[in-house]
Amino acid sequence: MLTVRDLAEKLSVSPIDVIKELMANGIMANINQQIDYDTASIVAGELGFETVEEKLLVVEDVQAAGTTTMWQRICENERPENMKPRPPVVTVMGHVDHGKTSLLDAIRQTDVAAGEVGGITQRIGAYQVEIQGKKITFLDTPGHEAFTAMRARGAQATDLAILVVAADDGVMPQTREAIDHARAAKVPIIVAMNKMDRIGANPDHVKQQLADLGLQCDDWGGDVICVPLSAKRKQGIDELLENILLVAEVNNLRANPDCPAVGTVIEGQLDKSRGPMATILVQNGTLRVGDAVIVGRVSGRIRAMLNDKGKTVKEAPPSAPVKILGLSDVPKAGDILEVVADEQVARSIVSRRTADAREASVQKPSRPVSLDDVFAQIQAGKVRELNLILKADVQGSIEPIQNSVERLGEENIKVKFIHVGTGNVNESDVALAVASGAIVLGFTVDADSAARRMADTEGVDIRFYNIIYKLVEDVDKALKGMLEPKFEDVVMGHAQVRAVFRIPRKGTVAGSQVSDGKIARGATVRVLRGGTKVFEGKATSLKRFQEDVMEVNTGFECGVGLDGFNDFEEGDVLEFYKRERVS
Repeated sequence: MLTVRDLAEKLSVSPIDVIKELMANGIMANINQQIDYDTASIVAGELGFETVEEKLLVVEDVQAAGTTTMWQRICENERPENMKPRPPVVTVMGHVDHGKTSLLDAIRQTDVAAGEVGGITQRIGAYQVEIQGKKITFLDTPGHEAFTAMRARGAQATDLAILVVAADDGVMPQTREAIDHARAAKVPIIVAMNKMDRIGANPDHVKQQLADLGLQCDDWGGDVICVPLSAKRKQGIDELLENILLVAEVNNLRANPDCPAVGTVIEGQLDKSRGPMATILVQNGTLRVGDAVIVGRVSGRIRAMLNDKGKTVKEAPPSAPVKILGLSDVPKAGDILEVVADEQVARSIVSRRTADAREASVQKPSRPVSLDDVFAQIQAGKVRELNLILKADVQGSIEPIQNSVERLGEENIKVKFIHVGTGNVNESDVALAVASGAIVLGFTVDADSAARRMADTEGVDIRFYNIIYKLVEDVDKALKGMLEPKFEDVVMGHAQVRAVFRIPRKGTVAGSQVSDGKIARGATVRVLRGGTKVFEGKATSLKRFQEDVMEVNTGFECGVGLDGFNDFEEGDVLEFYKRERVS
């Protein structure tokens, strides 16, 4: 997109001539009106010019299909002779209280002891340390959820995941989640076995637990590096850093420092005195002060850059984290930064992206993949692997479901569980589904309200079951293209029982007040006592005073009778719902 005035300047002609050509082609435009490339190309052709559309440095769809990482997609068109080694980018993950923060603090202090001036601060959410003359970049993300949230936006910035496991505690639920999130991102894992100084430390037991999850440590004949250490006593830190450099060398991490920069936003903030700021991880090229940039739907020119020590720098090479000033607004974490020719080009690209986003917002969000359209996508060759996330009520339900489902599929498509766990479906599960194009299956569990909102917004398919064979049957039918229509429970409203009346020959009636929504006779009702369901059945009677009514709205009192249930108690919550077919 560009304005009529800008087009005239590029062609070195009068804006009047451009407006005349537009009018000749049936377009009434003023000097400040924006026109798209196709229109500009026709006008330029009429005036004797040949146009070439300016291409962006990176494809808009950074979540391209396949197994390539974002780093590889950014650098795939670079000439091999221009590629030079770059520092690895590392994210530390693991269970709460297993020592992630202590390990990061120990790494910082190790680097200060090695001669770094000024110390390392946590000012910009990412920092670099130096060992044996080589640098390592650490992303200071708050665990695997933020790691996956960034990846869901297409920003896979990590080369390596450090999995922190306490030697005295072993593998815990968040440890399993961290492993699944790292595997879904297809990044190598190094195990940092922390708290080896504790009396109850049992490294062999931890290694057995990891082996059961498919992480076989190298001293047990596997390919996963496991480093015993004590962050508190600062033991084993050097060995961990050396192994990070070893993995980086094996993976041949390279980038081209001599091209326009491309990077990822780690975090954005609005400073009262400095204005919009963003922490950028440079992934290819070198970012310099004065560069015109676009960051998602934000543009600007870099006025200043600060490194992880808080010092002003003029340029940032690949894998360097820097905080930049000079943007028009605060970008979102995961947005992609690109250097463009000038601010005019940056503004026109941002204008087009904003218009596209506005247009997309009025359309129904498309689902990444759902059981309803799996077969069609298989036939079209778009899906080779059906990713599933399974949440069940108890651990004992998981294994039979996994064993039954994993036997399904054929040569064209394989079924893969990228995460399994117990408990209700939460936001972390939905974020992982977004990032991996997965379907969430719940067995005798529910989803919390935040997870449901996120699933609706992101278009994630969540399905709930209470019979194993029905779950397996649905996945099998989806693979064969025979899936039946999907129905879901839509909550109509809630009523709270205020009094209980026993009526001879008619049973028990719950004197209730509608707390939200509306309730209707004939709807299905769940009786919730202390948050636990004690009964489910049809509402056979609904009265206001002595009159039978079809429905009652919020705030009104009524009498409710349920088919086959008389054990109401004061304080019970009646949840009215209906089953609706999902289009």
